[in-house]
Amino acid sequence: MSRLLERSATLPPPIARQAPETPLALTHVTAHPRLRRSRWPARLDLLQSASGLFLALFLVAHMFFVSSILISQDAFYTVARFFEGAYFLATPQPWIVSCVVGGVLAVFVLHAWLALRKFPASFRQYQAFAEHRARLRHDDTGLWWLQLWTGFALFFLASIHLYGMLVHPELIGPYESADRVWTGSMWPLYLLLLFAAEIHGGIGLYRLALKWGWLPGGNPDAARRRLRRLKTAFSLFFIGLGLVSLLAYVRLGIAHAERAGERYAPSGDGTPATLAEGAAVTPVVVPSRRGG
Repeated sequence: MSRLLERSATLPPPIARQAPETPLALTHVTAHPRLRRSRWPARLDLLQSASGLFLALFLVAHMFFVSSILISQDAFYTVARFFEGAYFLATPQPWIVSCVVGGVLAVFVLHAWLALRKFPASFRQYQAFAEHRARLRHDDTGLWWLQLWTGFALFFLASIHLYGMLVHPELIGPYESADRVWTGSMWPLYLLLLFAAEIHGGIGLYRLALKWGWLPGGNPDAARRRLRRLKTAFSLFFIGLGLVSLLAYVRLGIAHAERAGERYAPSGDGTPATLAEGAAVTPVVVPSRRGG
């Protein structure tokens, strides 16, 4: 044993294995650049909020415009001609309405496309969210779910309405709108559109206030309750106003059904209601008086 130890002590140390020579260019290792987080999700989210706010404000203005029929037929006629530029141009220009409707339609499609990013993209995602919502039982999560389905309905209902206004802007008036509602059988679509739009818009404004910190007061819980009451009042008020206005158009459409297609003329100009150029004329029989 002692001889083995003496022999090992006299052996030279092991030669270290040297790495093969490598070019200088390969020995220089560059660090990976720091990955930057993309800001596009935040930008798209901001764009979705801005487009939703614009559409909600337009919805409020549109509802007040439509409900002017409750004041009088002349009031609705006056508002309709105002948007055609009748009070600052020589003659009414319906193409102005088409331009406005086209812009609103573009914002509407953009908003729908941005909202689709957050929709469940598969049945598995839908099932996972449904289970999450059932376990969580959170009111705001339920509101988001309701907003999703009303938005899905609006994509079809509002598109039909906006397209009609885009291609026929001249058919906006007391008789024209009433004929479209009743004789044109559009009242079921407008009824569904009313509920979907007002519920979706009310929830959207409520969630915008929460998301961007528009909570009034210093108590978040109390502020949330106040916002919920405002959301409910908003939806109920405009649904009620819309139902009363739609009923007024239905009643006018029923009364005017025999003369469907006739254009409205305001009572102040002293002329009878006339027909548009090129429109089909519906004869109106007026009984003659004999003997004085």
